[in-house]
This record gives sequence, structure tokens and C-alpha cells, in this order.
Amino acid sequence: MTPPPTPTDPPGDPHATGEGPAPDDARAALQSVRTEVARAVVGQDQAVSGLLVALLTGGHVLLEGVPGTAKTLLVRALARALSVRTARVQFTPDLMPGDVTGSMVYDSGREDFTFRPGPVFTNLLLADEVNRTPPKTQSALLEAMEERQVTVDGTAHPLPTPFLVAATQNPVEYEGTYPLPEAQLDRFLLKLTVPLPPREDEVEVLTRHAAGFDPRDLAAAGVRPVAGAEELAAAAAAARRVQVSPEIVGYVVDLARATRTAPSLQLGVSPRGATALMASARAWAWLSGREFVTPDDVKALAPPTLAHRVALRPEAELEGVDADAVLRTVLSSVPVPR
Repeated sequence: MTPPPTPTDPPGDPHATGEGPAPDDARAALQSVRTEVARAVVGQDQAVSGLLVALLTGGHVLLEGVPGTAKTLLVRALARALSVRTARVQFTPDLMPGDVTGSMVYDSGREDFTFRPGPVFTNLLLADEVNRTPPKTQSALLEAMEERQVTVDGTAHPLPTPFLVAATQNPVEYEGTYPLPEAQLDRFLLKLTVPLPPREDEVEVLTRHAAGFDPRDLAAAGVRPVAGAEELAAAAAAARRVQVSPEIVGYVVDLARATRTAPSLQLGVSPRGATALMASARAWAWLSGREFVTPDDVKALAPPTLAHRVALRPEAELEGVDADAVLRTVLSSVPVPR
């Protein structure tokens, strides 16, 4: 998955209604978000692209990488570049579900219990080190991520729009962590790996720090808001109008079905996973300036959309097979529509 090209402002959009930003203006605003994030984060273009795709589809993102690869800084820079409400929760072993969703508290003035919203009532929620909290607290996010609401004491409280959970986790530290169950992983549209940077990017990181860059002060780094809820809504609406041909739909279904019969997998991709792949490929096509989805869009988004939705057989794990390798085999075996 490589960053989409900068849009070229084609003439007149037939879908423009005059209400809110035009689709091309919304696309340009999201491209500007990429530029603002780059003021604080060197490289990591794939992760930035994945976060933009999630914003367009209403999905959520799980960022995985070793400590010190700027996962948290990446999400903070994205939040700074957007004019939306943001909140951060540091997940710890003693965190309770009510600390995330909110809880009923006694109001002495009214002599009654009232609901006090938790940090989940925001537009962009950074769930930092989400695998450090027990499953009971992890599951507090399930309803919010899937239903866009929180139910407390029998009353449903809707979440604002847009709503994105960007969660981070460390893949190498197992002591004091609680691996996310399959049902929780399936709520994430994309799982993005944040790798260690190449040498030239690492040199740039150290050069910026030597020049006085402070990751705690993004305003001083020049990161400024360049897009808001209106641009995100216009972009999401335009992405939903991207055409998906019957051949592409069939290709996505064939990929999902192929994972269910792959000999190395005990759990393949569900219909929800196939729907997620179609939605993410659609958003990627729109970000790339196209009004239709191509097989290459599907191939580019298949690994981050599907790898965390499959489960390897124990014998495959012992042989050192990973989900990405299985998906590469599936992608090479399923005929590509022409």
C-alpha cells in the first residue's frame, strides 16, 4: 500500500450539491493532513494512509510495532491535523470498563443518578497499549466500535460522528499483557504494522531532535488543523459513491472463500471481513483519485484488512508460517478479473 498521488482538481464534480465541501476539496484537505503529520512523523506513509482509509469508512485501526516507532506520536499528529474532538486512554491492568465508557454517578443536587460520559465520547480515541488491560475492559470497546453507542443502565448513549478508535499494541512484550480475542480483533478495519525506519529516515529523526524538535509540542513543530468534520463527511460520502463492478465483488468474495479452505488456516475470513475489504478498497480508490475500484486496490488493502481476521493452525505456527505468507499465497492463487 503506497500513498495515493496528490489530486489534480478535475473539472466539475457531478455529485457536488453545493452543501459542504466539494469532493475534490475534501480529497485535497485529506492530502494536506498527510503533509501535516509528516511535520512530526518521519516516514510511516502506509500507517498514515491506513488511518485515512479508516476515517473514510468509519472503521478502526490497530497499530502494532515495537516501542519507540512513533505509534502514539502518529495518532497524536493525526488528531492535531484534524479539527475534531480527541481523547486518549492509557490502558493499564487496573483500568475498569467505566473508566472508558463512563458510568452512573450520584448527583446530590438532583438527588438522582446521572450518566457521566467517559473518554470514548469523542471523535478520535487513542487507545494506547490496548493489550495491557484485561479482557473485561477490552470488551468495553466492543459495543462502541461496532454499534457507535454505549449502553449504561439500560440506556443507549450514541457516540459522535465521526468516531475512530486508533489502538496501539506492542507485539514482542508478553509479560503483563492480554492478547486481544478474535471478536475484538474483528472490530478493527485494519491492522497496521509500524516498522523500524530505514537508515535515512532514522537519520532524519535524529536530525530533527538535534534541531530542537519536541514530540510533546506538536504546535511548535508546525502541525496545524487542516481538515474537520465537514471535510471528513464529504470525503466519506464521495468514497461511498465509488463504483464497484460485479467482477470486483466476485473477486473479493473469492479471496475470502479461499482463506476458508487454505490448509494452513483453521479460521478464514468471514463475510464481515469481505465487506471490510471492499469498503477499504473503495476508500483507497477514492483517495487515489479514481471513481472505480481496481483489482490492485483490493490487493493493496487485503493484507492489512484480512491478516488479523484469520487464525493459523497450530502445526503451521510451529513451522514458522505467518498469516501474511498465507494471504500472499491466496492472492496469487485466486484469478484476477480482467
